[in-house]
Amino acid sequence: MEMRQLRAEIGTVSRADGSAVFEMGNTKVIAAVYGPREVQHRSQQQNDKALIRCEYTMANFSTGDRMRKPKGDRRSTEISLVIRQTMEACILTHLMPRSQIDIFVQVLQADGGTRSACINAATLALADAGIPMRDLVTSCSAGFLNSTPLLDLNYVEDSAGGPDVTVGILPKLDKVTLLQMDAKLPMDIFENVMQLATEGCKAVANYIREVLIENTKELENRRGL
Repeated sequence: MEMRQLRAEIGTVSRADGSAVFEMGNTKVIAAVYGPREVQHRSQQQNDKALIRCEYTMANFSTGDRMRKPKGDRRSTEISLVIRQTMEACILTHLMPRSQIDIFVQVLQADGGTRSACINAATLALADAGIPMRDLVTSCSAGFLNSTPLLDLNYVEDSAGGPDVTVGILPKLDKVTLLQMDAKLPMDIFENVMQLATEGCKAVANYIREVLIENTKELENRRGL
């Protein structure tokens, strides 16, 4: 029922408009945001809103596997799409028509919950870039193993074969923006697991707000000096 330790750092990529490193236990992810900027391919330009693009990759050293993962493999493409759709639900794209925002996310260390860590890192990077959002979107996973609901699964728990649910929410608006489940669950158990994951999302949101407040104070102190 406990979250793994959360750690975060903002402004880790100096050339990006916004960036962040986010850690959930031993899972470590870096995100960089560029934009809003001019659309590179005019054919993709949208006159009423910003174009959001997302690229997810895993560093070759991120897992114990020595096997090289080809860029553009199906899993990476699917997770890129999931992150993009989740971010589109929170970014106020209509305020930035005819522009594009690029989000790059890379897993540096993988130990379960990479999807959630990517979304949390991207949220922090977007906030660092000053991109207007409806709310912070945060994510957490929960599972069901040995008749027990488990919060924030690590790799061992995740690969033990039990069903798991990944949830993304807009905590202030109390809206779900992401719900992925990889196996069937009875309705009563699903509700417990979903509730647990939602509580995890809220805990992440509280932590991210603290990080942003601390960062603002640091910037103010530097200006004061």
